[in-house]
Formats: sequence, structure tokens, C-alpha cells
Amino acid sequence: MYAIVRAGGRQEKVAEGDVLTVDKLDAEVGSTVTFPALLVVDGSNVVSKQADLASYEVTAEILGAVKGPKIHIMHYRNKTGYKRRMGHRQPYTEVKITGIKAGK
Repeated sequence: MYAIVRAGGRQEKVAEGDVLTVDKLDAEVGSTVTFPALLVVDGSNVVSKQADLASYEVTAEILGAVKGPKIHIMHYRNKTGYKRRMGHRQPYTEVKITGIKAGK
């Protein structure tokens, strides 16, 4: 069984036990979060209607905060002596999918 969920502005394919990196969430380590399901596939049974998906729950446990790769940014203007170097690391949250259930 797997599901397509909306997590951090993107759609991710998840199954129970998967570890996923999403945009930073304001929650503590060890707490539980719920993601909205967009599609659920259970063998040959595919659930895609919005009314049916309202009963499904995809839960995840927060493992911790991680950072993305360093991005180097260079600004340069020719013949003026202007150059500027910056860097950026995007903060992410690592979560582990604990269950995909038809809850309600």
C-alpha cells in the first residue's frame, strides 16, 4: 500500500516506513504530523475521489531537522570591480511515515 501526499508544497509518493525530507515544520522531535492524501493505492484498489480520500490519514513521526546542500551564489558586474559571494542552506525536516489508514 502506498499513497501520494502533499508535503511542503510538493507531492511525494510514500509507503509505511519510508523516511522523507520535507520543508521545515514547526513541531518538536518525536511528535506526530498528518499529511493530506491525494491518491491511495492498495493492491488493485485505487482511491482518488476527494470524498473517499477524506477518510484516509497519512501519519508521520518527526525525526529531526536537517539542512540541504550548500548553494553558492555569485554576483558579478563586469568592469566595475563589483563582485559578491553568498551561500544558502535550506532547512528541512526529516519525517518517518508511520501509517496509512482509512480512519474516519
